[in-house]
Amino acid sequence: MTILEQALVPKNPAKRSEDGIVVTPDFIAVIDGSTSKSRRRCHRDYSLRKHSNGELAMLTLAAYIKKMPKDISCHQFCLGATQAVRRRYVKSLLPHLAEHPEDRLTASVIVFSRLRRELWMVGDCQALLIGTPPSSPDAGKPLPPQFFDNPKPYEQELAQRRADLIRAGSTADAAREAIIPRMLETMQHQNNGYSVVDGFAVDERHVRVIPLDFQPWHIILASDGYPFLCPTLAESEARLAEQREKDPLNIGPDFMATKAFIPGNNSFDDRAYISFIA
Repeated sequence: MTILEQALVPKNPAKRSEDGIVVTPDFIAVIDGSTSKSRRRCHRDYSLRKHSNGELAMLTLAAYIKKMPKDISCHQFCLGATQAVRRRYVKSLLPHLAEHPEDRLTASVIVFSRLRRELWMVGDCQALLIGTPPSSPDAGKPLPPQFFDNPKPYEQELAQRRADLIRAGSTADAAREAIIPRMLETMQHQNNGYSVVDGFAVDERHVRVIPLDFQPWHIILASDGYPFLCPTLAESEARLAEQREKDPLNIGPDFMATKAFIPGNNSFDDRAYISFIA
């Protein structure tokens, strides 16, 4: 595997990113730690309280991926990643966490397995695949990029509600606060309607597995901090800058989100991007 370019940028320059990138001889992964909707901390190691829930979820998954056996399957990954996060929790609080997903350490992750030639998408993440036809008159010419994602089923509903409130006269802050109760309600479907890694059994019905053949592929993995994923980092950053210029509230029509660009921050979300040949 040959790394072409990568970037890891926190939305707030004064804070650490909740996104992460992992590169080993056998795996490349992008991890998106979920921004906590709660101030409650349910993990047992007080020395880690300096980390947000999202950052700790990301760091826990990164450490697990770095130690995985090279022949691990997607199913085995889901089991092992779940256990790695679950070990962080105070055991007596597990019943509370079963009822309150908003208090869990939660992350989405996309993993490329070199040995299995697969992409595993657990939760909200995205990828571009660019290949070359093995034998055709166009051999040697790149095929159009193939885009893959695995979005949360309620994300667009929430983004649309927020956009409607802003267009009706609400401030960005008020509109964001107004959708939080519905956001917490939809989190009850976490690993029971959509997949994440959170220390509870991954809902593998909603894990996306993308098999690759053995031709060389140009692969781009990214978190959802990039609203428009492009074949190069420069293009992806340019589209992000264009979005900020045209629509800083992220209320559409080209792109809608549950968060706006905040003055003083460099984006509306942390972002991670890695491009490689495998």
